[in-house]
Amino acid sequence: MGVREAFAVGAATSGYVRRLEGRALEGYLFMAPALILLLAFVVLPAIWVLVLSLYRWDLISSDATPIGLANYQRMANDSLWWKSLWQTCYFVAVTVTVGTLMALGLALLLNSRIRGRSLFRAAVFAPYVTPAVATIVIWEWIFNHDYGLLNSVLAVFHLPKVAWLTDSSAIMPSVILYSLWATVGFNVVIFLAGLANIPPDLEEAARVDGANSWQVFRRVTWPLLSPTTYFVLLISSIGSFKVFNVVYVLTEGDAGVTGGPDRAAMTIGVYLYKQAFEFFRAGYASAISVALFAIILAVTLLQMRIASRRVFYR
Repeated sequence: MGVREAFAVGAATSGYVRRLEGRALEGYLFMAPALILLLAFVVLPAIWVLVLSLYRWDLISSDATPIGLANYQRMANDSLWWKSLWQTCYFVAVTVTVGTLMALGLALLLNSRIRGRSLFRAAVFAPYVTPAVATIVIWEWIFNHDYGLLNSVLAVFHLPKVAWLTDSSAIMPSVILYSLWATVGFNVVIFLAGLANIPPDLEEAARVDGANSWQVFRRVTWPLLSPTTYFVLLISSIGSFKVFNVVYVLTEGDAGVTGGPDRAAMTIGVYLYKQAFEFFRAGYASAISVALFAIILAVTLLQMRIASRRVFYR
C-alpha cells in the first residue's frame, strides 16, 4: 500500500470515528432528560434514605442526630417489624403464586376463539387501570359484615357470615382477594403477548403428531412461555413486597386501626409509613426502607439465579 492509499484509509477511518462520536453524543443528548429525572427522583433519594437511616430525625427539627446503626439494632428487636415482615412474605407468596396461575389460565382461555373475546379481555384488564382507592372503597362494601355482597352470597348457601374486615383471621385473606382481583389483569395482558409470539405451526405440528391439548401445553406452549412467566414472577414479587394502598385504605375502614385487628394485615409498606408520618421517626423509617430494598434485591437475585436454568429462549 502506497503512502497516498494509507493517507486515504486513515482519513476515511478518522471520518468514520468522528461520525460515531457524533452519533454517540446525539444519543446521550436524547437520554439526558431521562437520566436527569432518574438521578433526581431515584438515585439521589435512595442515597439520602441510606444516609438518613444512620440518624435520628423527626421531620420537623432542622438538625438530625447521628446514631450509627442504632436504627437497625432497634429493628432487630422490634416485634411489630418482624410481624409485618412475616405477613408481607405471606402476602407475596400467595398473591404471586395464585395470581400467576390465575393469569396464565385466563390468558389461555382468552387466547382461544370464544365469542366476545375482546369484551372479556377489556373486563379482565379494567380493574388494573381503575383508580385503586375507588375500587377499594367499593370492596369495603362487598366485605361489609352486615350487608356486604360476599356475606349475602354465603347466606344463599346457608353458610355463616364472615367478619372480613374485623376478624384477625379474615383480614389478610380479604386483602389478598382484592389484590388478586386488581392486579391479575396486567399479568393476563403480559401472558397474552407471550402467547401471541408463539408460532402457531409448532402447536399444529404437535397436534398432527398425536399430542392432546395437555401435551401441547406442557411440551410446546409452557416452555415457550417461560421468559414471560419469569417476567411476571419477577414484577409481581417486587410489586407485592411494596403493597401499601390496599392495606392502608381497607383496614382503616371498618377496623379503625391500620393493619386491621391485632395488626393481622400489617405489611412492611404500611409499617414504614406509620413510623415516618404518624410517629415522625424518619431515621427508623429509612432503616426499614433499606431493609425492604435488601429483601427485594435478595429475592430478585434468587429468582434470576433459579430462572436462568429454566427459562427457554427460542
